[in-house]
Amino acid sequence: MHPQELKKILSSGLLSFPLTDFDANGDFNAKTYADRLDWLAPYGASALFAAGGTGEFFSLTSSEYSSIIKVAVDTCRGKVPILAGAGGPTRVAIAYAQEAERLGADGILLLPHYLTEASQDGLIAHIEEVCKSVSFGVVVYNRGICRLTANSLEILAARCPNLIGFKDGIGDIELMVSIWRRLGDRLTYLGGLPTAEVYAAAYKALGVPVYSSAVFNFVPKLAMDFYHAVAKDDHATTNRLIDEFFLPYLDIRNRKSGYAVSIVKAGARLVGHSAGPVRAPLTDLTAAEDEMLRELILKQGAQ
Repeated sequence: MHPQELKKILSSGLLSFPLTDFDANGDFNAKTYADRLDWLAPYGASALFAAGGTGEFFSLTSSEYSSIIKVAVDTCRGKVPILAGAGGPTRVAIAYAQEAERLGADGILLLPHYLTEASQDGLIAHIEEVCKSVSFGVVVYNRGICRLTANSLEILAARCPNLIGFKDGIGDIELMVSIWRRLGDRLTYLGGLPTAEVYAAAYKALGVPVYSSAVFNFVPKLAMDFYHAVAKDDHATTNRLIDEFFLPYLDIRNRKSGYAVSIVKAGARLVGHSAGPVRAPLTDLTAAEDEMLRELILKQGAQ
């Protein structure tokens, strides 16, 4: 897929990150992963990010990564575009990006480089090297230690034609406004804060109408209903769902660090689409927290 075609697709609709399936021994389960993608595809997400943050990219081996991306591409071909997660040190990120392109993914989400701090010049060099190593589209994820300024993004946009998107996982409104005003329609902009629905209306007002939904993994109908309500400025529906579902959901998610992924895996298991346990250093929800989440899901009705 040409980068500009991918950019157009990412400019509207709901996005999501499928969980990565592990079996009882903690190994990648290709069969249930393919089944998961088949289940989610008809609900209407514009694109799916395989092996992303919710897909526990940070815990995968390189061979597992290849298997995950291959299954995602093969399963979703002709149904929904697949972007692969890629990240880590520059040469590692390049290797992942090139492997995703080889396997037929439509683009990558470039995740933070991890651990070490970096100057803006260093971040520019890192992202530029990854972009120039592939020909498909690249979306950069501003999160954690990757905090690009508007000036840095403008430099990268000029140097890297296949840099098509910017995903914000920081939540700095001043920074987001400065980036959007500086870059305009050169990039597509995605909301990427954990449980992005809580911020969706505010980000839409900033010029960022698209976001990725983690809860799409277990309440896909609710996730799509919420997205459409935001798109139509249906405040009655969005406020009701925030009060009835998302705020109680956040109360559970915020109990421990790392639960942003763990609670999604718990939700998938509770609706009959288990992806297995999370891998260390993440921890699964407790039995009591599972029960709280189960009751919350049941109140939302059939999906």
